[in-house]
Amino acid sequence: MSATIVYLARHGATDNNLAHPPRLQGQRSDPPLSVAGREQAQGLARYLSSAEHHLDACYASPLVRAMETAQPAAALRGLTVTPVPELRECDIGDWEGRDWAEIERTEPEAFRLFHEDAGLHPYAGGENLTQLRDRIAPAIERVAAAHAGGRILIVAHNVVNRCYMAHVLKIPLRYTRQIPQHNTGLNVLKFEGGKAQVLAINSIWHLGEV
Repeated sequence: MSATIVYLARHGATDNNLAHPPRLQGQRSDPPLSVAGREQAQGLARYLSSAEHHLDACYASPLVRAMETAQPAAALRGLTVTPVPELRECDIGDWEGRDWAEIERTEPEAFRLFHEDAGLHPYAGGENLTQLRDRIAPAIERVAAAHAGGRILIVAHNVVNRCYMAHVLKIPLRYTRQIPQHNTGLNVLKFEGGKAQVLAINSIWHLGEV
């Protein structure tokens, strides 16, 4: 069976990502890309437009920031972006729009439990990472299986991508925060025989920052 190459990218930066300190954003808020985020999306598109990175299909979380990130890459290949509802960002519940320092100050026990093991303890009023993994992994693998021998782009989110990469690497979900995911950071996976192999994690060459 022919291998499928999946480029799994995080969306470009929003104003929440660029705030000091950054504000958490899950699936309950749907901001567009910032000016910087749109530039990052264009950089990703240019990188994926080379012959060695030909794309056969583009998919994204239905949230605006992911769709806007995928669209320039899709346009350069004459493709459309197909939304995948299961790939929306983790539901971070009551912590939407807040920052970690404020959460730690006002909800120290929930903060402690979440950072101790987010695979077990959820964002307050939202999902834990086991629930997230269980909805995103089948969706990514279903999309990959539909394009045997091809190359596809999937644009999702920080927590989604970290969680899926941990799943493939068999890293306990409580350690997902150790997997970096820059805005438009690119992970590359090879799917063959029903198994995924990680080829790259959080590549940011297209951002000119390395």
